[in-house]
Amino acid sequence: MFFDARNYAGAARVLDGLVEEVPEQTGPRLLLARAYYHSAQLHRAEAELRLIVERDPVESYARLMLGRTLQRQGRHGEAATHLRIASALAGEFEEV
Repeated sequence: MFFDARNYAGAARVLDGLVEEVPEQTGPRLLLARAYYHSAQLHRAEAELRLIVERDPVESYARLMLGRTLQRQGRHGEAATHLRIASALAGEFEEV
């Protein structure tokens, strides 16, 4: 509902409470990171995504989002690493 209305800050407030209740679940944390990303709370998005990637290094969507978050912060070198990993995990390989 919040995402449909593009009320990402509102979504983040709700999801933050949910993540506190079930911190071990990846789904709510990914949604929280997305809400932070879309509401330009990039440092918070990065923190959530780094936690997910630390727990599950092959979570390709978290890698992709982390790469995009780092890009928006102008940290292109760091972003490239995560974007390459996300592509590889998704089976997208560059032709040589």
